[in-house]
Amino acid sequence: MNINMNEQYRVLIQCNDEKGLVYKVSTVFYHRNLNIISNHEFVDKTHNKFFMRSVVAGDIDVEDLKQELSNVLPKDTILEVVAPRKKRIVLMATKESHALGDILIRYEAGELDAEIVAVVSNYDLLEPLVSKFGIPFYTVSHVGCERDEHESKVLECLKALGEIDYIVLAKYMRILTSRFVEAYEDKIINIHHSFLPAFIGANPYKQAYERGVKIIGATAHFVNNNLDEGPIIAQNVIHIDHAYSWEDMQRSGKDVEKIVLSKALKLALEDRIFVHANKTVIF
Repeated sequence: MNINMNEQYRVLIQCNDEKGLVYKVSTVFYHRNLNIISNHEFVDKTHNKFFMRSVVAGDIDVEDLKQELSNVLPKDTILEVVAPRKKRIVLMATKESHALGDILIRYEAGELDAEIVAVVSNYDLLEPLVSKFGIPFYTVSHVGCERDEHESKVLECLKALGEIDYIVLAKYMRILTSRFVEAYEDKIINIHHSFLPAFIGANPYKQAYERGVKIIGATAHFVNNNLDEGPIIAQNVIHIDHAYSWEDMQRSGKDVEKIVLSKALKLALEDRIFVHANKTVIF
């Protein structure tokens, strides 16, 4: 029987650990004549949690495969079988262009397996940039609005865009309320201009300068209800010295920010991230 290698599905499993899980899952794949393209697994011994990401190819009925896997896996297993499709993402920004522009360029170059549905901002300053890429731009101004009122308008805008797999905060400088976060739980990716957990909040470069740090970095993380404390996806640093002013640090930091954010987005688009206990397992 010929196997269609172009139809590759991602099987994502998160459950309590027990003996024989890899064998049981592989046996299901074998009996369904599926070819395993790649397979990764990890056991968090502290929480007795098993994580597995498999890429398989073949003639797949998603619901039948999920049912058969569920029959051999522990109760309360979190199981996904992801069919091949481009994920729909929305970018949100305020005034700064470096993170947004980097994603748009990578998208234009075909580096992101996604569809950018729109860019949403509370200012219209970045619309000329976005228009160059033929992507819809929506301005939802916060001027003259209470926070809840403005957020309601943003949520209405996002709802009108249809299904959204991920929201990327490309330097969107508005604090999101719990209502917003819960509406898109584990779907909001933020870039923080600091090597978390150090220097959270506003102007971390000035904080870092005042502490005389020798490295600066950036952190991409999922957003939760605790400011800058969501599960970390990706981080990176660069070395600096005493000659850097905080403005110099900020300029250098922007290069790290855009690289880290793009890396985190790519991991999410490829379904490589598992979230558990406010941490991530990444394959």
